[in-house]
Amino acid sequence: MTDDTEVIKDKIHLALVPDGNRRYAVKNNKPVWSGHRDGAKKIEEFIDWCMEYPQIKRLSIFALSIENLRRDKRETNELWKIYKEKFNEMARSKKFKKHGMKVNIIGNEQIWRSDVSQAAKDVMLATAGYSRTILNILLAYGSTFEITNAIQKIVNKGIKKFTVTDDLLNEYLIISQPVDLIIRTGDQFRLSNFLLYQSAYAEIYFSKTLWPEFTKEEFAGIMEWFSQQQKKFGK
Repeated sequence: MTDDTEVIKDKIHLALVPDGNRRYAVKNNKPVWSGHRDGAKKIEEFIDWCMEYPQIKRLSIFALSIENLRRDKRETNELWKIYKEKFNEMARSKKFKKHGMKVNIIGNEQIWRSDVSQAAKDVMLATAGYSRTILNILLAYGSTFEITNAIQKIVNKGIKKFTVTDDLLNEYLIISQPVDLIIRTGDQFRLSNFLLYQSAYAEIYFSKTLWPEFTKEEFAGIMEWFSQQQKKFGK
């Protein structure tokens, strides 16, 4: 087993695209927002599963893309309501203290609903003192937004001439840590503008399972599969 593999096994940044909530709702003759609520419950379970793997130090979850906000207004209102409720629950939860988990809510804050923005601030403040594990929840996020926003920040600093390097860009990106493993559920085989820069050398696992039906057993299988992968970074 290579040294690269050992490093990955010891310290993992896991990213999740939990796709399939709406199709799950249709499949079960439920309204669309019911599927989102079932998906939110599954995310709570997923966080617990991840905490059983001490090597998972960072967990980034794609909660809502900027493009998702083009959906039906009632659906987006229900989504904002779910996020507000869950953030408030997280701010009060003893689980995050137990696991030393710091929560970052990340995305285009300018388009967050005001009450969701306040709930996000509350949970981040409540967990600000923790550092054992980092949970990034990407809300109204898009990778192209993140990269162009980083470049704009550099320009706004008044730097008239610069060379874009990894070190410079990482200083201004929302998430600077590279991703080791991406899991996407829902039988879709694309990244959908999710952490494109950070995922340059990530292993990607596409699951056919709709997100609310995703199981702990399948996750364990994915982690076992990941442990067998070897990164050579093109060498």
